[in-house]
Amino acid sequence: MNDDDPLSSLDEEGRSRVSRMFAGCAEVVGVGHVASVVSGGSTHSGDDQLVAYIGLEPSGKAHLGWILLADTIRNMLDEGVNVIILLADWHAWVNDKFDRDMDKITLAGEYMTEVFRALLGNPPEGEGAGQLRFLSASQLMDSGRYWERVLRCSKNMSLSRVRRTFSIMGRDEDSSDHDLAAFYYPALQAADIFELEIDIAFGGMDQRKAHMYMREVADKYDWIKATCIHTPMLSGLKGSGGRMDSFDHKMSKSDPGNAILLDDDPESLRTKMRKAFLEIGNPASPVFEIAQYIVLPKLDSIAVTPDPKFGEPSNWDDLQSFVEAVSDGSIHPLDAKMAVADALSEVLAPVSQHFSQKPDLLAAMNQLTGSQ
Repeated sequence: MNDDDPLSSLDEEGRSRVSRMFAGCAEVVGVGHVASVVSGGSTHSGDDQLVAYIGLEPSGKAHLGWILLADTIRNMLDEGVNVIILLADWHAWVNDKFDRDMDKITLAGEYMTEVFRALLGNPPEGEGAGQLRFLSASQLMDSGRYWERVLRCSKNMSLSRVRRTFSIMGRDEDSSDHDLAAFYYPALQAADIFELEIDIAFGGMDQRKAHMYMREVADKYDWIKATCIHTPMLSGLKGSGGRMDSFDHKMSKSDPGNAILLDDDPESLRTKMRKAFLEIGNPASPVFEIAQYIVLPKLDSIAVTPDPKFGEPSNWDDLQSFVEAVSDGSIHPLDAKMAVADALSEVLAPVSQHFSQKPDLLAAMNQLTGSQ
């Protein structure tokens, strides 16, 4: 460790704790704040309780990428972090979700809450160490001080600077000149972090621009900058034009045919995976990505069961070997796809079980989203 290393002040256990906390993240920005707290410094709120947050729009069905978020939450809960899931209802309204019908957005928020309870195995909820909290933006916004924060987070930020963050809403930079509310979106997101006195802000890599905006605001006012962590983004099943020529095309619930939804049944999983892009000799496939980030971490191995006429069953506990076996013909691509689909059925079983106890909520969400 050298003086430029923000973890240099930590002992071995402290470094291990930070490593466990952020295991699986694609990026950690500003780890010095968390390192300071772990070594005995003050948290954002001034006490000794680390608080993390993710803001999510209640805007539709949950897809496979939420498992990566849930894994990150679990890692932090296990290390004594209090984690807030902000149900960003007004953010969804600004972003024109459900035609700005707040009743529908609220229903989607109830569904989102139950999804995370299912993924995390119903962890204890509250404000203590290792506990989970659900909070709606509507509750947070019921404060004059919050709106002061929004104005401060907007001040001296040019329109062009704000446009560069529009990808956090799934919009391009030229999409919102007719919509003033959209220009407040990054300020709202930054204000959430400061108002909640967050130590760790997290999300997928698609939220990086929002977090950098927040850190820029903090520099202007000498406010505490939360450590920002970003999980990998899962690619859509089809890629661009049906080919996985690049991994710029994230999985999104807005295109159910291009995404694995957490309530897809086994037959739906097989149907979707059958159409997923996989090219012999090309390791860039959503099939392999799902194996890497979801199946192997959860199940430790992938069981391939071909038709007995074409081969013997096999188990694979290493991604590289699995990819190479597909490339050299040891595993037929279709068998690889079906193996991943069947493994996903096992991974997603707890979500199905959880919602079997809440059929009315799932039925209402299906009706809302036009799902079967």
